[in-house]
Amino acid sequence: MDKVVIYTDGACSGNPGPGGWAAILTAGPHKKEISGGECATTNNRMELLGVINALELLKRPCVVELYTDSKYIEQAVNQGWLRSWKARGWRRKEGELKNPELWQRLDGLLSVHHVTFLWVKGHAENDLNNRCDELAVMERDRHRQQA
Repeated sequence: MDKVVIYTDGACSGNPGPGGWAAILTAGPHKKEISGGECATTNNRMELLGVINALELLKRPCVVELYTDSKYIEQAVNQGWLRSWKARGWRRKEGELKNPELWQRLDGLLSVHHVTFLWVKGHAENDLNNRCDELAVMERDRHRQQA
């Protein structure tokens, strides 16, 4: 399987408010930046869409190191919350799960790719994470202007 390294980020002003997501995919010498956004969204939704859109770009099963500054996403996968939500019919122990359709898309992608989720401190000295933040903020600002 090919090895891919992915960095993702999301940005949002208000909750809900205009938001943007971004991802940078690298495989060997190849590098691809993607981004998008919505006019009325949440930060968690943007973080999830960064991850999902990056994984959906992969044309065949890959081994992926995925870096995110979202503890919510990293912990949901690494601490088994995602498995528990799925077992409960996409509900949390406490009730409603936000963005169940996105968690379901992510779950499907995780059955295709072997993904290791790694948390990286946001706004620190990590060039790829900082570039993702830059792209996500640009998308957020672009969608703010459209709102």
